[in-house]
Amino acid sequence: MKTKDIKILLVDDEPDILEIVGYNLSAEGYEVFTAKNGAEGVSKAKKKQPHLIIMDVMMPEMDGIEACEMIRNTPGLENTIIAFLTARGEDYSQVAGFDAGADDYITKPIKPKVLVSKVKALLRRLKEEKKEVDEIVKVGEIVINREEYKIVNNGEEIVLPRKEFELLALLTSKPNKVFKREVILDKVWGNEVVVGGRTIDVHIRKLREKIGDDHFKTVKGVGYKFVL
Repeated sequence: MKTKDIKILLVDDEPDILEIVGYNLSAEGYEVFTAKNGAEGVSKAKKKQPHLIIMDVMMPEMDGIEACEMIRNTPGLENTIIAFLTARGEDYSQVAGFDAGADDYITKPIKPKVLVSKVKALLRRLKEEKKEVDEIVKVGEIVINREEYKIVNNGEEIVLPRKEFELLALLTSKPNKVFKREVILDKVWGNEVVVGGRTIDVHIRKLREKIGDDHFKTVKGVGYKFVL
């Protein structure tokens, strides 16, 4: 995919952020759209179908967490990359962001060149995914369609946010194998993204709620495994 074909949506209530970040991304050749609050961001996302959304957390009308959840539940936007760009750096705020389905959490202030580098790293995943072989995997009663990011469990289709899907796909790739926490972070989030260890726990909890608690076993001090 060429740079000029990649669409990025910026959602922030600060005009200066929209202008500065928008300018730097446009200078790289990306097609950039903007929205000034969460509600407008959701509307623009549905209309423009962006590849990447960079969004603030604290905004009027609708905050970024709620907007992220709505976007994740919108058909056609399940796999859109979402990164929060915010001054809120607390652990609980980051956990809430990842829990809502975000792929990355970037803390302000950040230099434009560094942000552009992070954007390129995030978009690199799009290229890597395009290279992957189309694959449908059946593990017990669970069918995983890697091409369409779909899960069918006991005949019921389940929609999972991007990171939950990737985590499930990793664990089910080798049932009963214990995946170490550092391996999970590397395979699911990538080396370029710094996240806390609690992020894995949040995503495992969500999978237990949706797929079934019995399938996910914690190996204390090591990591997690999927069992049939």
